[in-house]
Amino acid sequence: MAVRLRMAVHGVRNNRIFHLVAVNQRQRRNAKPIELLGVYNPRLKPGDTTKTVEWSPERIKYWLKVGATPTKTVTKLLQMGGILDPNTSLSPNAAAQQSSSTDPGASSETNPIPPSEPSAPSAQPTVA
Repeated sequence: MAVRLRMAVHGVRNNRIFHLVAVNQRQRRNAKPIELLGVYNPRLKPGDTTKTVEWSPERIKYWLKVGATPTKTVTKLLQMGGILDPNTSLSPNAAAQQSSSTDPGASSETNPIPPSEPSAPSAQPTVA
């Protein structure tokens, strides 16, 4: 069973709460999770200046250790929280850099396209 760490959306419109969950990746977004790992409320309470995430770092590290793959959003959140190292292979930036890098020994040879010859005027009548 492939496990993914992702955000599940809860709450009414314009007052969403996101749960960080470990869930089978084949299930729908708000399916019953294997485990609830944290809660993120993006709304600021009166008087607060920062958004907070309540989570269990031990359980998140456990799921990462046993092979759960986080989504891009969760990866960014874990990096900001200091649970994941920014240079880890789970980082979306690291994955993009690996896929975009090319072998330095490979030559970038291009095949020139011969110029096209001017085509003969079409035989279709034009309507004026």
